[in-house]
Amino acid sequence: MKLIIGNKNYSSWSLRAWLAAKQSGLSFEELIVPILGEGWEERKQNMGEMQPSHGKVPILWDGDTVIWDSLAILEYLADKVGRDRFWPKDESARGMARAMVAEMHSSYSALRSDLPMNVRRRIELKEVSDQTREDIVRILTLWAEARARFGGSGPFLFGTFGAADIFYAPVVSRFRTYGIGVPGFAESYMGALWEHAWLQEWIDASENEQWVIEQYESVS
Repeated sequence: MKLIIGNKNYSSWSLRAWLAAKQSGLSFEELIVPILGEGWEERKQNMGEMQPSHGKVPILWDGDTVIWDSLAILEYLADKVGRDRFWPKDESARGMARAMVAEMHSSYSALRSDLPMNVRRRIELKEVSDQTREDIVRILTLWAEARARFGGSGPFLFGTFGAADIFYAPVVSRFRTYGIGVPGFAESYMGALWEHAWLQEWIDASENEQWVIEQYESVS
């Protein structure tokens, strides 16, 4: 399998697909396309059939099968290796996890726009927009419910690492980048996810990247 991803410092959707590939336990080749930066249009034209559709990543190639969109990639991998590797076994927990992942996949436009993922940066925002604050409160409310109802003795949203953690990992990065204050339970969860070996691998690679996308560096 080949997984085409964007800049690790900035690409939240690439992080989700990469974590999903890691969680699958399957072997895959990682191909990084430094999108939007200098020379992006020229690089894109030289990629041939591997060119990201509409200039977007991630894309998973598995033989003759091509899957774009991070959630579709996760579900494809879950079908290959067993859905229990990604989703809680308990029916109620699985239902909530699916709803949380779907909401993350389709919502929170203010958060995405106002607080773009930038793993390397650390900045203390003095204020956020009302819409972004609503997104933050909604996410923290979902985290609290998942942890209270289904967290059990494990450190992640549904106890063990799974699809929900994969999809909210970029949110954890955003909260850390922009110094978003969170309650204690959320701080503990964020710490556990941030220290996960795979996320640390991604962070290390992000910090060593040379590419800079100026539009994502201008938030202050």
